[in-house]
Amino acid sequence: MAIITEEEEDPKTLNPPKNKPKVSDFTKSESTMKNPKPQSQNPFPFWFYFTVVVSLATIIFISLSLFSSQNDPRSWFLSLPPALRQHYSNGRTIKVQVNSNESPIEVFVAESGSIHTETVVIVHGLGLSSFAFKEMIQSLGSKGIHSVAIDLPGNGFSDKSMVVIGGDREIGFVARVKEVYGLIQEKGVFWAFDQMIETGDLPYEEIIKLQNSKRRSFKAIELGSEETARVLGQVIDTLGLAPVHLVLHDSALGLASNWVSENWQSVRSVTLIDSSISPALPLWVLNVPGIREILLAFSFGFEKLVSFRCSKEMTLSDIDAHRILLKGRNGREAVVASLNKLNHSFDIAQWGNSDGINGIPMQVIWSSEASKEWSDEGQRVAKALPKAKFVTHSGSRWPQESKSGELADYISEFVSLLPKSIRRVAEEPIPEEVQKVLEEAKAGDDHDHHHGHGHAHAGYSDAYGLGEEWTTT
Repeated sequence: MAIITEEEEDPKTLNPPKNKPKVSDFTKSESTMKNPKPQSQNPFPFWFYFTVVVSLATIIFISLSLFSSQNDPRSWFLSLPPALRQHYSNGRTIKVQVNSNESPIEVFVAESGSIHTETVVIVHGLGLSSFAFKEMIQSLGSKGIHSVAIDLPGNGFSDKSMVVIGGDREIGFVARVKEVYGLIQEKGVFWAFDQMIETGDLPYEEIIKLQNSKRRSFKAIELGSEETARVLGQVIDTLGLAPVHLVLHDSALGLASNWVSENWQSVRSVTLIDSSISPALPLWVLNVPGIREILLAFSFGFEKLVSFRCSKEMTLSDIDAHRILLKGRNGREAVVASLNKLNHSFDIAQWGNSDGINGIPMQVIWSSEASKEWSDEGQRVAKALPKAKFVTHSGSRWPQESKSGELADYISEFVSLLPKSIRRVAEEPIPEEVQKVLEEAKAGDDHDHHHGHGHAHAGYSDAYGLGEEWTTT
C-alpha cells in the first residue's frame, strides 16, 4: 500500500526572496540623509521685500530733500513762476527790528513813481501781499503819485519765520535724528559709552543740555497790531516817506490802526478798501490738518476757495501765485499765527472818532458786486465814519488786480483834492568819528587864519553829505 505524503512547500517558493540590499545602497541612503538635495526656492518674496524697502527709503529721502528745499530761500525763489520773480526783482528789502530781543528781519517793498510827489503807502490784509497790488502801484505811478506796497512780515517776500537758537521746544522725528547725528559727529560714537563707564551712569541730562543749547529751529512770525506798528514806522522812516497817504485793504485796518493812532501827524489821508477785521480769505481752514495740505498742494482747491469768498475776476495764474506765496517758507504757519492775534473786538467807530484820527481825511471804497451782507457791512462802516467819502467799485472783495485802474483813479483823485504835502528831511546825527575830524579841521582852520594864511579848506560837511535840511512839495 502506498503511502502518500505531502511535502511542505518551500517558503522560498511561496515568498519570493527580495533583493538583498547592497552595502552601496546603505551608503547612498546615509549620504542622502546627511546631504539632502536642495529644493528650488521662489525668489519672489525676496525681491518683493527688497523693492518695498528701497521704495520707502527713496520716498523718505525725496521728502526730506523737498522739505529742505522749501526752507532754502534760493531753491524756493528759483522754483517760483516768472511773474513772482519779476515782481521781486522790481522791489527791495529793508531790515526792521520787530522785537528788541529778536534778530532783525527783512521786509519787502515794491514802489513806483517819483519820490518827489505825494506818497501812497499800501498795506495788504492777511493772506495777500504786495504782488496783489503790482498793477495798482504802476497805475498810480503813471498818474504822478509815488506808491509803495509793503509785504508785512509773514507774507509775500518778507521773512516769514526766524531762526531761534536754544530752548526746549518740541521738535519732530526728523529733526531729532539730525540732532543725534550731529552729536555723534561732534563727540564720537563711543562718547556716551565712555561716560557711562567712568561715572556708572548714562549722561542723559548732559545730552539733552547739549542738544537744547545748539538747537536751531524756525519760529513762525506772529504779527499783531503792535508788531505791525513797529514795522510800518521803521519802513516809513527808513525810506523817508512821511507824511503818507495810507491805503488799507481787507484786514489791514485792524493791523495798522495802532500806528495811525500813534502817528496821526504823519498821515495825510486814509483810504479803506473793503476793510474788515476778519480777512476775506477764510484762513482758519489753513489750520485744519488734511484740508490745509490739499488746498496748498493743488491749485484747483485754492482757486475754488478764492473764487467763492474773495474774487471771481482773478486769473488762475494770479490765484496760483498767492497759493505759492502762502505755501512757501512757513507762510501758512505765519499767517495762521497772525490771524490768532487779530483784535476781533476792534471798534471802527470809536477809532474813527478818537483824538487825532477824526481830523484825518478819509475815503471808503467798497464793493458793489459782492453779497448783500457785504454791502450792508459797507453801509455800517460808512455810518461809523460819517466824515469819510464813500464810493463803490465794480469788483469783489479782492478788487486790486482786476479793477486796479478803477481803484487808482479813486485814490489819485482823492489825493489831488488835498493840500500838497511838505516833507522835511531831518538833519542826520553826525557820527562820533566824523565829528572828531570836523573839530580837528576847525581847529586847524583857526590856526591858519591866526597866522594870516589864506588856505581854502574843503567843507567836510559837504564831503560826507551831512548837515543839510531841505523840503519838497
